[in-house]
Amino acid sequence: VQLQAFGGGLVQAGNSLRLTCAASGRTFRSYGWFRQAPGKAREFVAALCPSCGGKYYGDSVKGRFTISRDNAKNTLYLEMNSLNPEDTAVYYCAAGNPIVSYVRASEGYSTWGQGTQVTVSS
Repeated sequence: VQLQAFGGGLVQAGNSLRLTCAASGRTFRSYGWFRQAPGKAREFVAALCPSCGGKYYGDSVKGRFTISRDNAKNTLYLEMNSLNPEDTAVYYCAAGNPIVSYVRASEGYSTWGQGTQVTVSS
């Protein structure tokens, strides 16, 4: 199983960006996005887990980011709007079979992509 994330880049504050995560191999119960800024811990961004209750978002991105998945293409997306400099980080896609209480936790995911850098300038 492999996950490959791409779509990151340098954007100005207020603009939008869409990240893509192409998956190969088996399917999982939950797919998520996490991010890590320099000197900070990995942070939960969003997850999509139909059998867990649907979509979950971190408080800092709620209302601005949207997670979605094309099941036919086995591809995960993260649409990011109204970006601000605090969104600057390496973004990772992940897949796994977490129980509901671990949907927002990195420990709930067994497979990770390589990360894609998002930089938002002010």
